Amino acid sequence: MSPRPRFLFDVGSPNAFLAHEAIPAIEKRIGVRFDYVPVLLGGIFKATNNKSPAETLAGIKNKREFQAIETERFIKRFQVAPYVWNPFFPVNTLNLMRAAVAAQFEGVFEPYVEAAFHHMWREPKKMDDPGVATEALVASGLDGVRLLARAQEGDVKATLITNTQDAVERGAFGSPTFFVGSEMFFGKEQLRDVEEMILGKQQQRRE
Repeated sequence: MSPRPRFLFDVGSPNAFLAHEAIPAIEKRIGVRFDYVPVLLGGIFKATNNKSPAETLAGIKNKREFQAIETERFIKRFQVAPYVWNPFFPVNTLNLMRAAVAAQFEGVFEPYVEAAFHHMWREPKKMDDPGVATEALVASGLDGVRLLARAQEGDVKATLITNTQDAVERGAFGSPTFFVGSEMFFGKEQLRDVEEMILGKQQQRRE
């Protein structure tokens, strides 16, 4: 059986969105599906004393400019469309990520992830406003009222907390983070290495 890479994501990360956009082509090439794991990026930051790139790059000469170049390279390499900057950034994603877990429980995880990313980084909205989020999810064909209500239930909250704590314990400090077995990769640019590792493991299994 081929190893399944794990993608630890928070929809509030534009880099996680770009990784999400690139993943389908990788899955097609390697014949392996990624396991998406909802985590709370704010919780990871708090546990690891990390901050968002918007904060860490502030005031550093040339670094933000290089990150923009790196993003352009990623977009060309993986042939994905760039994100549209969300004017409400940073968006508190607590309820959105709880709703992602709720969507798993309700059997609508994949369409939820598509919708949440879309309304964060394709047609950006203030998705930490419950009314805005509900309307956006409904527009994407989901039961937004049900999902956001389910997001407040104890089992959903506990699962997101566990996912986030497990991520930190395994070494994560941000999003996007990927795991292939015990090997961790951080950042969208690492997707090439993720793909290479999976292909290497597949080759080992055939030999």
